[in-house]
Amino acid sequence: MRQATLKYLLSSVLLFLFVSTHAQDKKEASDSLKRIRKPTSVRIGTDLIAIGKTIFDSPLTGWEVNADVDFGRYYLAVDYGSSSLKDSLDNGYYSNDGRYFRAGVDVNFLLKDPDKNMVFFGFRYGRSSFNEQLSYEFTADEFGPVLKELSNPNARAGWGELITGLRVKMWKSIWMGYTGRLKFLPGVKGNPELETYDIPGYGRTSKGTYWGFNFQIFYRIPFQREK
Repeated sequence: MRQATLKYLLSSVLLFLFVSTHAQDKKEASDSLKRIRKPTSVRIGTDLIAIGKTIFDSPLTGWEVNADVDFGRYYLAVDYGSSSLKDSLDNGYYSNDGRYFRAGVDVNFLLKDPDKNMVFFGFRYGRSSFNEQLSYEFTADEFGPVLKELSNPNARAGWGELITGLRVKMWKSIWMGYTGRLKFLPGVKGNPELETYDIPGYGRTSKGTYWGFNFQIFYRIPFQREK
């Protein structure tokens, strides 16, 4: 269901992008692409979905802070967050806890918008440091039920993301929007006896590529007083 929703959102963004970019005057579009401009502001926000999961006691809890700085149509973006998972398995229990960050660049396709609204595509590189534990029970022929525990106290992981999304000015300095993420190529370093089940900031490793979604709210801080 979530994957179908994300595909629908991505399709909507692509359609909106096509209409918006072709509606611009060609000369204006050419001027906007010529150079990277001096930054005018920084936007700082958070993911409302992560907050909702934490409030309603979901197995996956945490928080995330997002920030971006504009350089014309290009935005330098950074995310930092914390995640904790407690999950019951068929014959045991898995938990992890850690921090993560992402850094990358977004390209805005709404050219010369005075409110700096965005329809964007971009790339992120993510890193995570975390610890994880696994307890599970199995039956040994000679000893009967046996409880085994494994841990990965100093795990490190990295991955890439292709992203797309929308940012819209709601009121004065408040922006809202969403980000869809196609996460790929997760790599983990740690205890080879324990195959990582979930990476904070990434998700389930068994899925290979992984869809993520954030619904965000931002506050914009200008670098100088605007007219």
